[in-house]
Amino acid sequence: MIYLVGDLQGCCDPLERLLATIDFSPSRDRLYLLGDLVNRGPDSFGVLKRLRSLGDSAVCLLGNHDLHLLAVAHGVRKPHRSDTLDSILSAPDRDDWLNWLRHRRMAVWEHGWLMVHAGVVPQWDAAQTVSLAGEVEAMLQSPDVGDFLNVMYGAQPNRWQDDLQGPDRWRCIVNSLTRLRFCAADGTMEFATKDGAGEAPQGFSPWFKLPGRRTAHTPVAFGHWSTLGLINTDMLLSLDTGCVWGGQLSAVRIDGATRELIQIDCPQSQKPGK
Repeated sequence: MIYLVGDLQGCCDPLERLLATIDFSPSRDRLYLLGDLVNRGPDSFGVLKRLRSLGDSAVCLLGNHDLHLLAVAHGVRKPHRSDTLDSILSAPDRDDWLNWLRHRRMAVWEHGWLMVHAGVVPQWDAAQTVSLAGEVEAMLQSPDVGDFLNVMYGAQPNRWQDDLQGPDRWRCIVNSLTRLRFCAADGTMEFATKDGAGEAPQGFSPWFKLPGRRTAHTPVAFGHWSTLGLINTDMLLSLDTGCVWGGQLSAVRIDGATRELIQIDCPQSQKPGK
């Protein structure tokens, strides 16, 4: 059985209850976690330990909070007041855990679904998305990961062009895959607005509603956008349903004749706006 799972953000208990609910078996089942494994929830380290214990039966994508952990660990970013990463950062074997984390994926195209954390700019098809994600994965896994993290942050360039090179290219890829919500028809990305789909800034739309996007005929699954809520259609799965905010942890089984939605109620770990 194959399940796609929304953002955990350090909420280990809901993960355990999900595994129990679906009677998860590593020899039979496979999970795809859509990023933001850690941060803001009460047990980020517990989430990493549990997912790593599942071996190849858990495929984990990296989200913006996972990259934030790596950046804080390398001294590139300062911790935020709402971070819950100290148990990882202070662990005697933290380097081993950080090494495991930076070897996770940025995008996956398997079982008929393109999976990303946040979004896909309209210029990319599924194959290009996975290829460009691979460029960032290679940087994260290289000995020069600290240098990469130093140039990873920023909102420019905010529009993809195939001839982008170096830090501008990597930054644009990361921003699409881990930060995107709203996008203009020409592919210009907007990062300030975090409200739901109905609050798009003038000239922008949710990235998945853009006419002519090259992934329009590819089923896409993503997380990241808790104010968007659940979308469960043949071509789109939005699975961040606010676990850390007291919402639900959502998972969808995508194999078999009938799609199955599983939702686990979650206690509130953070208050919105904090």
